[in-house]
Amino acid sequence: MTLASETSPLLAPHSSLRERKKLATRRGIRRVALELIAERGFSHVTVEDIAAAADVSPRTFFNYFPSKEAVLFGADPGRAEEVRARLVHDLPGHSAVEVLRVVLTDRARQLAAELAELGEPARWAVQMKAAQADPQLRAAQASHMAWVESSFASALAERLGTDPNRDPYPMLLASTATAVLRAIMSFWAAAGGTVPLEQLADAAFQSLADGFPENGALRDLAAGAPPAGAPQAVTQDFETERTTNR
Repeated sequence: MTLASETSPLLAPHSSLRERKKLATRRGIRRVALELIAERGFSHVTVEDIAAAADVSPRTFFNYFPSKEAVLFGADPGRAEEVRARLVHDLPGHSAVEVLRVVLTDRARQLAAELAELGEPARWAVQMKAAQADPQLRAAQASHMAWVESSFASALAERLGTDPNRDPYPMLLASTATAVLRAIMSFWAAAGGTVPLEQLADAAFQSLADGFPENGALRDLAAGAPPAGAPQAVTQDFETERTTNR
């Protein structure tokens, strides 16, 4: 995912004051980082720049994110492990393709919810689309997606009870899933965030399950998107969800 394969959705209503403060700090750091990267380009923003703009110390930054790449992609080992566990255990008796559709559509919903918390999703989509011109950012994204793909493949192999070193199917599914995610995120950003991200994810994975037919819900959704750069408001009500924080 171009912005984040891990996100920090809203905490439950009864979360502690300490948890709420941690979440507010994490969001503040991410908001500032996204603004700086969109304005200057990924390679021209340092951790020190982000920390100063967020009014925290570099040490505090590293308490929340292990790297500059992580603040952009939202990488959180706890969230990544939750996704992995869901790919292994959710929807027993259903196909691996179906569990990918359900789990990754849910992740798209969480991402949209977090972007809504950070500000107007359409603005972030447009700004981060512009930031993709940065070669260092593209390299960081490619590295992150390779890690995501490996995690998916491992989870799917465990679900299927197979050895990924002897059976290519888990990696084939994982590679296809990450390609689907890249495609829908790219389209979503190009459309200025006007098509609900979770609807794109659901339709894309259903298209995968159907063998990528030429006509279907995915292309119907895309046909309703405005031309790139057209000013549109995002009216989708994003679902909020609970998360744990480090």
